[in-house]
Amino acid sequence: LIITCVLLVFVSSLFAKGDFFDLGLKAGMNVSKLSVNVSDYNDETVNKMNFGAFARLNLGRIYVQPEAYYSNKGGTIENVGLSTINDFDLKTLDIPVLLGAEIINKEVFNLRVMAGPMFSYVTDKEYEGSAFSSSNIKDSFLGWQYGAGIDFLMFTFDVRIESSSNIITEVPDFSDSKSKSFILSLGIRLF
Repeated sequence: LIITCVLLVFVSSLFAKGDFFDLGLKAGMNVSKLSVNVSDYNDETVNKMNFGAFARLNLGRIYVQPEAYYSNKGGTIENVGLSTINDFDLKTLDIPVLLGAEIINKEVFNLRVMAGPMFSYVTDKEYEGSAFSSSNIKDSFLGWQYGAGIDFLMFTFDVRIESSSNIITEVPDFSDSKSKSFILSLGIRLF
């Protein structure tokens, strides 16, 4: 993924004067949930923030959009029988590489859809509770993002769903853990 991003930025810098390449900054909100699929546990959502940068290689109505952004995600899992609460707070560097298509392509307004893989590297993990420990959370994991976006003049607005599996792997009863996030982000294209 890193080699692909470097190549995309290099190639796109050759075409930066045209409409072939966009570069911008973005920030937004994550509504995330970590679930463990064990009947004794209930999970709840947690609201967090994200910020970073994106590049977009425009290939007609199709585009490739690599991104890198710092994100907070996590969740709250409650043991129903024991009334214990387990809180996860993950700080990650997320690198999605999205393939998209413009559904409506006007000069000042675009409607688009996108999907692609995402690599997450955990930079900090905090945990409060009794069922797990921070060492039970993987240091990196793969996931998927898919969603839709609107471009208006130099602004961009995205709505996405992110899914990742097997974030907690060291605890046998929780090996089928999943993280799901609803992501809203607002960006500005710099050029």
